[in-house]
Amino acid sequence: MTAPPAAAAVAAAAAVLGERARRDRPLGPLTTYRVGGPAALAVDARHEGDLEAVARAVAASGLPVLVVGRGSNLLVADAGFSGIAVTLGEGFATLDVEGLTVRAGGAVTLPVLARRTAAAGLTGLEWAVGVPGSVGGGVRMNAGGHGSDISRTLVSARVFDLGAGRPGERPAAGLELGYRRSALGPTDVVVAATFSLEAGERAAAEAEVAEVVRWRREHQPGGPNAGSVFTNPPGDAAGRLIEAAGLKGFRVGSAAVSTKHANFIQVDAGGRADDVRTLMVVVQERVFEQAGVRLHPEVHLVGFPQPQPSTGA
Repeated sequence: MTAPPAAAAVAAAAAVLGERARRDRPLGPLTTYRVGGPAALAVDARHEGDLEAVARAVAASGLPVLVVGRGSNLLVADAGFSGIAVTLGEGFATLDVEGLTVRAGGAVTLPVLARRTAAAGLTGLEWAVGVPGSVGGGVRMNAGGHGSDISRTLVSARVFDLGAGRPGERPAAGLELGYRRSALGPTDVVVAATFSLEAGERAAAEAEVAEVVRWRREHQPGGPNAGSVFTNPPGDAAGRLIEAAGLKGFRVGSAAVSTKHANFIQVDAGGRADDVRTLMVVVQERVFEQAGVRLHPEVHLVGFPQPQPSTGA
């Protein structure tokens, strides 16, 4: 059975979603890069019933799904995304603390999670104040920083499988959490996560949160960016390799390698996502030529054709 034409697939999904769906919603404003094209359809899910509708739409149309989260690790091509983009609304932003156990909705931001748990005198998530993503996205990519990551405290995650059309609780051990990766697939939506923390002193925890914020402002650039662009290769740092290749400040159109931290790419206001992607490929090729190391994107790329670099980077 062949897939329906794109327009027919979008129409089929829109018919199932009804008023839940918005056509041609710009995705750039939903990302920290603030650039990129629209989604064919977009749904702001208020509760799991909306996710059930998305699952039915996927089954009816065969369209791909993009779970946007806070968009802090996402670059969407200027041509956009020809599928269904899903964001989690306020119904998924609950946060409950009971003893040493914390249950957070997938839409809770990691900085809020860090501050709230520190204020409760709990320790283990202070590092998360420096990651401008969501709990759902943090679980998906095993977000981390300052010597820790999600896997250190995660107990389980409630995951809605848009392919199967139902949610389920998955233990952390079954998520295969590794360095900036997990076993979660593109149709998996993390709607909540449970953490087990340690008792500590509120003042000490809040002081550590403040120190992470201070360090981040001192060492990382502000403005439109997506944090670290490439994962660190074993035994080295992507930023060091990029700087050693002489690429600090290197520019392609509206995108430039940060002069403050070489593993950050910044984009001008009103710039182009395609410039960011082209610059990423240039950086990969130059580092491969200079150091023989292939850098791998940490940023999730959506809607871009597969590049054909001359070096195989």
